[in-house]
Amino acid sequence: MPDSVPHQLLHLVIGGELIDLEHATFKDLDKVEIVGLYPNYASAHAVWRAKAQQTVDNAHMRYFIVHLHRLLDPSQDTKSSH
Repeated sequence: MPDSVPHQLLHLVIGGELIDLEHATFKDLDKVEIVGLYPNYASAHAVWRAKAQQTVDNAHMRYFIVHLHRLLDPSQDTKSSH
């Protein structure tokens, strides 16, 4: 990778209403919101927090951060707990 290309640890933020609070099973996949794709955990976490706070009144509404970089390259050493 050229030195001028920034290192990216891609993260996806998604959310939607769950069937119950015990499982991460969405009630309606057609209504799952794809919030966005972010180049690092900090950016994704800030958006996740904002979306979660907007829906605090609905206990079944949940947002998740998907670590896409781990799916794209499982052997990648992120040297991070995120």
